[in-house]
This record gives sequence, C-alpha cells and structure tokens, in this order.
Amino acid sequence: MRIISYNVNGIRAAMTKGFCDWLKTDPADIICLQETKATKDNVNRQQIIDCGYEDYWFSAQKKGYSGVAVLTKIKPDNVEYGNQHAVSDDEGRVIQLDFGDIRLINAYFPSGTTGDVRQTYKYQWLSDFHNYLETLKKKYPNLILCGDYNIAHTEIDIHDPKGNKNTSGFLPDERAWMDQFLQNGWIDTFRAFHNEPHRYSWWSQRFPTVREQNKGWRLDYITATDPLRSRLKSADIYHDVKHSDHCPVYLELTKA
Repeated sequence: MRIISYNVNGIRAAMTKGFCDWLKTDPADIICLQETKATKDNVNRQQIIDCGYEDYWFSAQKKGYSGVAVLTKIKPDNVEYGNQHAVSDDEGRVIQLDFGDIRLINAYFPSGTTGDVRQTYKYQWLSDFHNYLETLKKKYPNLILCGDYNIAHTEIDIHDPKGNKNTSGFLPDERAWMDQFLQNGWIDTFRAFHNEPHRYSWWSQRFPTVREQNKGWRLDYITATDPLRSRLKSADIYHDVKHSDHCPVYLELTKA
C-alpha cells in the first residue's frame, strides 16, 4: 500500500498547475488531500477518475475554505466523514477510510497564524483530537494518520528555529503536543527512515525565493501506530512536486 499526504492549497488551482498529469504517473495507491477549498460538485472530478482513482470528499460548510479528500485506487471497506466534533466537522477537517485491517485518517489540523482566537481553537482541537485518537486506537489498533499537522516538531524540521520560536506552528506548547502524541504509541514514519536535516514540506508564498533556497518547514506527516512498525517499508518527501506551497509526503507499507 502506497500512501501520499498532500496539502494542495486549493485543488482547482493545483489542477491548473499539472496536478492531474502528476496523477497519471501513478504516484500512490491512496492520496490524502488537505485544504481542497472546494466541494466535489465544483471540481472536474472526471479528470481524477480518468487517472484510475475513486474520490471521497468532506468539505467545509464555508465556501472556498479548508476541506479534505481521498483519492484511492483501492476500494475502501468503509468511509466515515468527520470525527463527531461539531466545529471541526463544519470545517471539513477529518475523513476516515477502512482498508482491511487498517483505518486511514486524513486530517487537516487548524492553523493558528491568524491570531489568538484561532490559536486557542487550535490548542483545543489538538486536545480533543488526541483524546479521540486514544479512544479510536482501542477499536482500531492499526491506524495511519495523514495530514497537514501545522506543526514543525523539532528544530530539525524548520529552517530557522531560533527566528521562529514565537511563531504559530513552532510554539513550545504545539511541539509539546507532538512530543506527547508520538510518545503515546505513534511513529513519525518519515523519521523512521530519515534523520537528515533540511527536509521540508512547506515553504511560505510570501517570499518567492524561499522554496529555491529551501527555507521551509516540515508540517506534513504520515504517522502510524506501533503495531504497524514492522510493515513500514519506505517513506519520503517529494519536494520537486510543485502544485502547491506544500509538497507530497509518502509512505509505503507491506502487506500483513
């Protein structure tokens, strides 16, 4: 099973930048998208279907905002929309699919960059979501959580840790949440294979040259619960794929 997580920063914009040409290269069996900023009814889905993917969408009630989708060549056994958290579900932040003994969760974590109100919401969302995942693990021990976490975990995950120590996405309490999360039976699958620095998945669009200079943040993760450790085969970040200010992150698993 080959899985990609990709914040497309607007699926319709990405499709004008060659997204479907990239799909034709068969980059993965399952592609989890965040920040789709669209409903399935206002996207040319046929282009996606023609690439061999079924598509499942969970969009925000607010037009042009947030939203997640999953494109898959493997038919899911079950699809669940949301995670029974009203505000989060209104913003289209979580979709879940079952593939055999694995539950795949695609989540778009909130950003706190617009001010204190959203930062407070982000902390509450993180707390609630962690509790939800802990409960879910009891029923589904084999979990994979794909998404834009909007957190750079450690200093190796950000180009300028000192300059960004007071910036949302690298705040001490956010990083502490990641510490606790990973200590509670989750694996950062990219770091299971890669210890090297300067591997990022997001570059600010405010400064046009930062991607060329690789002044980025690693905000996008595929994490897996400990029972899946022996099935992890490879992981990577595809920094050369450029339909968004993010790039895809990849995980391959072996069969049980």
